[in-house]
Amino acid sequence: MARFLADENVPADAVEAARQAGFDMAWVQEASPGADDEAVLSMSLAEGRVLMTFDKDFGEMAFRQGKNTTCDVILLRPRLRSPDYVSQFVVAVRNEQIDWEGHFAVAQEEKVRIVPLPA
Repeated sequence: MARFLADENVPADAVEAARQAGFDMAWVQEASPGADDEAVLSMSLAEGRVLMTFDKDFGEMAFRQGKNTTCDVILLRPRLRSPDYVSQFVVAVRNEQIDWEGHFAVAQEEKVRIVPLPA
């Protein structure tokens, strides 16, 4: 079962909802508040966690800068950003029967688009 790391921009309510749903969800805000993107990426790699974020910079890091992102990344793109909605959205995305390993995913309400990460 996949383990997850919620970026600092993921609301506390969404992290708590995922945890209450039984997911192994660490949170940058608790582990290393204020960490830059490089440190967040390193943390997810070191702990073998799928990174969940609203930050498009991780796509830039993986595909344009060639950073090692083998930890897997889910870019959350819900239309609404209310805490309750984001909480439900994070849990729904996590419940998708997707093999996250080796992929960059863009999660929207209608679909989750999966792109293999560069080797």
